[in-house]
Amino acid sequence: MKNILLLVHDDEGQEARLQAALDLTRALDGHLSCIDVTMVPNIAGDYDGTGSAMLLSDERDREAGNKTTLKARLASEDVVWSWSDVTGFAAEAVIEAAALADLIVLNRKLDRFPYPDFAQIASRVVMKARKPVVAVPDDVTGFTLGRALIAWDGQASSAATMRACVPLLALAEEVQIFMARDGAEQTEPTEAAQYLARHNIHASIRIVDDGLTPADQLIADEAANWHADYILLGAYGRGRLMETFGGVTKRMLAHSKLPLILGH
Repeated sequence: MKNILLLVHDDEGQEARLQAALDLTRALDGHLSCIDVTMVPNIAGDYDGTGSAMLLSDERDREAGNKTTLKARLASEDVVWSWSDVTGFAAEAVIEAAALADLIVLNRKLDRFPYPDFAQIASRVVMKARKPVVAVPDDVTGFTLGRALIAWDGQASSAATMRACVPLLALAEEVQIFMARDGAEQTEPTEAAQYLARHNIHASIRIVDDGLTPADQLIADEAANWHADYILLGAYGRGRLMETFGGVTKRMLAHSKLPLILGH
């Protein structure tokens, strides 16, 4: 897990993404690949394209200034980095750039100013890129590695995300596997803990039997009570802990106070 892909764009979540990506790149002794996306506007009713052309021109000017500022900042950081420029739609640009990425850094959603729609971008990237996505709130100031909560439903997406993130979990001071039992588990949390132990990661296990409380609330409550620094989960899975028609992942993207690591 050495190749960290960061979406660069002048929006309200950029600083949070940047700080998280820098922390992760340093911790993993990796390479930060910045993809600066000039986003193509889409205006309903703009039949001759005049309005879109004007907005695209403004977007290009704004991103040019953003590029100059961020490159100057990165030059003073203690990470190895590279830069590429793309004009297009954010999710598609990130998916295309993600072929050799190990970890992709986005926002879960922009709470203060809801454009771009990062919940939609993160969902699409998770589904199409098939790489772990770090989705951070727009008010975080970095990525703390200390306490990792694995939201476990015993499904394939949870297992795949955990396996892919072993290098990151190995840097945690404590790891907990949390499961709300519903009888649909394909893999028990004890098996997940045994897998991690073979990588010298010793995780505790907590299982709850609660068929009434929404799964995202169970995860959020456990994360708060256990003082987790981030939550790792399989996205758009089939177990009750993760999904009912995508609802849990979408609500986590909408409301989580902690960084999420999502995989599919």
